[in-house]
Amino acid sequence: MRTEQKHRLALKRHWRVRKKVSGTKDRPRMAVCFTQKNIHVQFIDDIAGVTLAAASTASKATPDRDKLAANAASAKTLGAVAAQAAFGKGIKEVIFDRGGARYHGKVKALADAAREAGLKF
Repeated sequence: MRTEQKHRLALKRHWRVRKKVSGTKDRPRMAVCFTQKNIHVQFIDDIAGVTLAAASTASKATPDRDKLAANAASAKTLGAVAAQAAFGKGIKEVIFDRGGARYHGKVKALADAAREAGLKF
């Protein structure tokens, strides 16, 4: 499959998920972004257009960030860190936004780790 077609299909998948998912102050959207090197998680209030909390493998607040990469093991670690960041801001329930990525591998590991840490999806 050509690269342009893969990108177009991923973008359409992202739009399809995004039009159904919206966060509020009480239940923000947990947006996940995977790059080639890092993983980023944000808790977003879409009504106000504000990011309430965030966690990343590139963040200085993340423990052992030099050892983390964009893989399933790091996603599991970051899921727990993101849940702690959310609890610090008083967030207990979220709406999961996988960002167009398929729900397996890294995405599933991150979501499961956040659930184990106590976040309600």
